Amino acid sequence: MDLKFDEKGLVTAVVTDSRTAELLMVAHMNAEAYAKTLETRETHFWSRSRQELWHKGATSGNTMKVVEVHVDCDKDAVWLKVEPAGPACHTGARTCFFTQVG
Repeated sequence: MDLKFDEKGLVTAVVTDSRTAELLMVAHMNAEAYAKTLETRETHFWSRSRQELWHKGATSGNTMKVVEVHVDCDKDAVWLKVEPAGPACHTGARTCFFTQVG
């Protein structure tokens, strides 16, 4: 599947729990991260702050096994349904979306 990467070479990646449908995180992927995710069936992303590829859980052990990959109609966003092996958030929270504001 050919993706439409933005001017920085990225697409948005939305990650949900395949069992509960809970939104876990939103990250970004470049072509290499997308290819590695498809190849290994574990999530890989592009860190905009560190400017490097990262394998989710490589240091923490909180990996995410990819169950399904979907691409939106514009081909500029990816939805990953995963089986998480621990919390998604670097804070230790199950999801990065633990702050309710409304």
